[in-house]
Amino acid sequence: MNYSVTNASTDDLPVIYSLFEEAILFQKENNYTGWKNYDKEFIKSDIQHQLLFKIMLGDDIVCIFSICFNDALIWREKEKNDAVYLHRIVLNRQFKGRKIFQEVLDWAIQFARKEKLKYVRMDTWAENEKIIAYYQRYGFSIIENYTTSGTEDLPVQHRNLNVVLLELNVQAVPDQTYVE
Repeated sequence: MNYSVTNASTDDLPVIYSLFEEAILFQKENNYTGWKNYDKEFIKSDIQHQLLFKIMLGDDIVCIFSICFNDALIWREKEKNDAVYLHRIVLNRQFKGRKIFQEVLDWAIQFARKEKLKYVRMDTWAENEKIIAYYQRYGFSIIENYTTSGTEDLPVQHRNLNVVLLELNVQAVPDQTYVE
């Protein structure tokens, strides 16, 4: 497949909102620990700051994800400005089973290397063992469990949340696998 990764735009908002709503419904229907809602203002801000990306296949948005470069509210003393953080990864359910997360991860590893960052980091629900094991299959290590604060500096879906912090050491990934 010939996927492309590019910044999302405000024109994509209807599709982005729909993807979040479908993801929440899927999580509820399958009794997965997951989002109860999502913060449209954070999504708009991510777009404005060019931190929300979309994976495209032709005219279809296959997946969206956000990044940040500092996540001190969640990673606290571990934050050393040496990582790219993946957040709010949402798959278009029409593309289930195509290992789209590998596309997100390939992009993130290439980006980290280009920016001379050591890690790709993320967090996910500590109660969702299935998703944790999924990310571990891609090489992520568990760093710790943590309960986030209720600060308004976090998107509403990340407040007072029991999460597991996951990290991938970019240097441990073979170079030849991720050639630009």
